[in-house]
This record gives sequence, structure tokens and C-alpha cells, in this order.
Amino acid sequence: MIKHIFFDLDHTIWDFDKNAEETLKELYQTYQLQTLGLTSTEEFIQTYTENNHRLWAAYHVGKISKETLRSERFSTTFIQLGIHPDHIPKQFEDDYVRITPTKTNLFEGSEKVLSYLQKKYSLHIISNGFKESTLTKMEVSALNPYFKNVIISEDVGVNKPDKAIFEHALQKAEALKEESIMIGDSLEADITGAQNFGMKAIFFNPLKKEAPEYVDWQIHHLEELLQYF
Repeated sequence: MIKHIFFDLDHTIWDFDKNAEETLKELYQTYQLQTLGLTSTEEFIQTYTENNHRLWAAYHVGKISKETLRSERFSTTFIQLGIHPDHIPKQFEDDYVRITPTKTNLFEGSEKVLSYLQKKYSLHIISNGFKESTLTKMEVSALNPYFKNVIISEDVGVNKPDKAIFEHALQKAEALKEESIMIGDSLEADITGAQNFGMKAIFFNPLKKEAPEYVDWQIHHLEELLQYF
């Protein structure tokens, strides 16, 4: 019997790509990137998104550091788009990190689903996001009242999919594996991580990507959870 539901935050409740896109459009204008030779906002955002997803995947499994992720995602993007390293705006990354967490776009149905689940279960967050950004997102998006615990990998010292962060989360929640379930968008960090630890997991798959055989349970919209809990 499930008593505790653990959610990922970015790309699961907080719409990372949508919030990033809003921020990048603003910064494109602020820094007048067209004067550097970038003629397409869409190409800039798409190239950044691809680099950011790739680097975050490496960060999840400890292949790169936070510092490497932050230093490379925009430098790589600008260079790929033909901008000389000397012309890359030096404060761009800092402004992006400052502004993006203040955006409040959530996946459709988030508040409805969380409000419903909160009445029946103990809800918790397990995030690999950076601590300061994660706390800001939770605050400005009014998510804190739904969750009893917010577990952030920077505090624990390990990222999902490491078993240690799931162990730490269950200890804080005073929960057992068999009465807990993880919901997230990352096959490696959330699904494989939870399953290897011995927890059930639900793959949040809004883009309807083909899911591997080891995925026992997937949803394409958060409101599907209302059918099961």
C-alpha cells in the first residue's frame, strides 16, 4: 500500500524547458545577440536545450561537476553557432541562473494533482537540481505547501540514481520502500535509480518517447495519476 510519493521537480512538475525558453528569449534581447550574428532565437534555444540536456545527463551520473555543466552549456552553444569565445557575453550564464528559477510555469495539471494527492499521501521532492535554484523554484511557484520534504542532491552529496539519495529520502520521510513510489522524467536518474534501490517508479513521459522494457508504469500527463491513486 503506497503512503509516500516522491516526485522529481525539473521536467516533471516545474516545466524546465518552458521556463528556460522564456528566460533565453529575454536574454537574447537584453544582450542583443543578433548583433553577434545570431539571427534565430529558435536555433539558439534549440542548440542550448540539446547541450543542456546532454550535460545534465552526464551530471546525474557524476561524469561532470556542477561547475563544468555551468561553464560549458552556453560556451558550447555560442561556439557551435559560430561565435568566437572572446565575444561570448561573460555574465550570460549568471543572468540565466538568476532569472530562470523565478519563472513559474508548471506542467499542466500540477496543482490539481498535487492538491488531490496531498490529502491522501505524504508528498516529497527528490531533486538533482542546484540547491539555491531549487529552493527558489519551490518558493516562487508556491509548491512548498504540497511537500513534507525537499531532498536536494547538493545537500546529500550524491545525485540520483545513486541509491544513497533514495535511502536518505526515505529516512527523512520515515518511509519504507514497499510503501513508496518515485515519479520522474529521467529514465536513468528517476526510474532506474528508484528500481535499483527497490522502489516502484512511474515514468513521466509527456513527449511520448518509446519506453524501454524495464519501465513498468508510465504516464503522459500528470492528471493520469488521478486514475491510479
